[in-house]
Amino acid sequence: MEEKKYLEDISEIKNLMNRSSRFISLSGLSGILAGVYAILGAIIAYLFLLPEGDYVVLHSWNFKMLVITLVSVALLSIISAYLLTTRKAKKNNEKVWDDTTKRLLLNFLIPMVTGGIYILIKLNSQHYGLTASLMLIFYGLALVNASKYTIGNVKYLGYVQIILGLICAALPGYGLWFWILGFGVLHVIYGSLIYFKEEKA
Repeated sequence: MEEKKYLEDISEIKNLMNRSSRFISLSGLSGILAGVYAILGAIIAYLFLLPEGDYVVLHSWNFKMLVITLVSVALLSIISAYLLTTRKAKKNNEKVWDDTTKRLLLNFLIPMVTGGIYILIKLNSQHYGLTASLMLIFYGLALVNASKYTIGNVKYLGYVQIILGLICAALPGYGLWFWILGFGVLHVIYGSLIYFKEEKA
């Protein structure tokens, strides 16, 4: 009897330590919505902004509209993630903004900001072909880098994004389709797995 209680105490201590060092209120539904936004944005880009291929000329009207579409997808994803994660945190009596959250964001943003600046430099040099692959690779690196501060399986999504980005780099001309697969389909799949595992349990 005492041994059983001892094991339960150890398990409780382990859970408390895990909660204090990891941000575990990420919402699976926000991942699903991010994927849907990405797919819708890619459809708009394909139908209206990329009529003659997989890239557009820098400073053209199409390029500006493409940037607006990408920014809109990113903003919608961030807003959805914030609202749904905040709701989940309140439901679980957890803090949304603490030292763990700050470490998570810092480790996520370092690769993302670095990648964003590098992509802008390449675009300014009129190197368009690797844009989609670079976005996937740096996003994957950001997920892996931040995964130690959140639920562990985020890193696997990061690994897949990196691999997808490398394959995309080896197959020029299919950037949009890899982008849809990475930011759209994979987010929907990953978000669904998290939603049904963590939120429906």
